[in-house]
Amino acid sequence: MSEIVYDATPYLVEVVANIGSYGNNAYILSGADRDRVTIVDAPEGAEAIIDAVGARTIERIVVTHAHFDHWLGFDVLRAATDAPVHAGADEDGLDVTRGALPLVHGDTISVGGTDATVVHTPGHTPGSICIRFGDVVLTGDTLFPGGPGRTRDHAALLQEIESITSRLLTLPPSTLVLPGHGPTTTIARSVEEHAAFARRPHDPDLHGDVLWLES
Repeated sequence: MSEIVYDATPYLVEVVANIGSYGNNAYILSGADRDRVTIVDAPEGAEAIIDAVGARTIERIVVTHAHFDHWLGFDVLRAATDAPVHAGADEDGLDVTRGALPLVHGDTISVGGTDATVVHTPGHTPGSICIRFGDVVLTGDTLFPGGPGRTRDHAALLQEIESITSRLLTLPPSTLVLPGHGPTTTIARSVEEHAAFARRPHDPDLHGDVLWLES
């Protein structure tokens, strides 16, 4: 079952929330033509995505990054549709047999005749991408309520923070943030939380699970 999280004509975003062993969110985007949809992320439990799509036509599947929990449902989706699958052009560790087509920063995707924009946000992974669609940004594991996505080392954290501050926190404050796991937030709240983080000194090896207000 899906839930509408954003509806501002012509934009419509539905979430299939907290599915699979890792509590992933998957999103269904539709535009002016509500009968054609784009799926964002392919987690375990993708049967629920197919059920939510129903008789609508899947135009494409976009996966925000290469971590396995965002791909575990790929075979289920592929069995239901031959729509092309896309991922960030700079992503590493992808199984080439999935045939992912590359997306780069600034690319435009037509979602039922309505444009969505690709935002490259490296850090969580090299090819992590977000999708801006109306006053919504789908952030994968780049930005969550309360902090950035988990990073493997300090350099990756710095890269991720740079991605967030230069390409996400510059969006209009009212922009709704839809992450790959858990609840939503807004750019306005993320700006405030990051500002508190930026005012404090930090461990020079800070990385992993970082929280704006506590780390």
